[in-house]
Amino acid sequence: MRKTVTLLLMLLGFATAFAQTEDDDGVQAADIDDPAFVPTVKVSKVVDQGDSIPYMEMSNVYVYPQLQFGNKKQMSAYLRLVRNVKKVLPIAKEANHIIVETYDYLQTLPDKKARDEHLKLVEKSIVRDYKPKMKNLTYSQGKLLIKLVYRECDSSSYDIVKAVLGPVRAGFWQAFAWCFGASLKKGYDPEGTDRLTERVVLMVEAGQL
Repeated sequence: MRKTVTLLLMLLGFATAFAQTEDDDGVQAADIDDPAFVPTVKVSKVVDQGDSIPYMEMSNVYVYPQLQFGNKKQMSAYLRLVRNVKKVLPIAKEANHIIVETYDYLQTLPDKKARDEHLKLVEKSIVRDYKPKMKNLTYSQGKLLIKLVYRECDSSSYDIVKAVLGPVRAGFWQAFAWCFGASLKKGYDPEGTDRLTERVVLMVEAGQL
C-alpha cells in the first residue's frame, strides 16, 4: 500500500516537472460552462410505522456573494482558475479513490507475496495511465494539482514520501520540484489563502460551474 501511495502522489506531486512551460493564456481553453461534475438526484424511500415515504436527495447548492473584479486581468485569472480546477480536480479525486480501493483490496490478499505482486500491477497501471496526463498539464495546473491532492488525501506529497522513503529521499524530491518553482510541502487552506479555490471546487463538485 505504501509503495502505491508514494508512487501515485509522486506522479501527481511532480506534475509541474512534466508541465508545459508556456503561459496558460496560450493554451486552448475548455468551455468553462461545461460542468466537470454532473448534479445528481437520489430517489429512495424509508419505512415509517409500516408506511413507505419517498424522498429525494439532491446535490448541495452553494450560494456566494457575486464576485467583483477590478479589471479584466482579475476576471481572466478567475476564469483560468475555474478551467484549471475542472481539469485537475478529477485527477486528485482519482488519486484518493485509488489509494482507498488499493488498501481495501490488499486486506483480502493472503500474504505479503500476493500483496507485493498486486502492488506491482497497480504501479505499472499508474505509470501507464497518469504519466501522459501529467505531461499535458500546464505549469499552473501542476501546482494546483499538488494542492488538490492534499485536499482530497489530507496529506502532502512530501509528508508521505518522507514517511515511506525517509527524509533524505524526500528532501531530494522536494529539491527537484523546487527547481520547477513548486513545493511538495504545499498544503491547502480552504478558509484562508485558498478560499477562492475552495469556492470554485465546491461549485464544480455541485455541478454549478
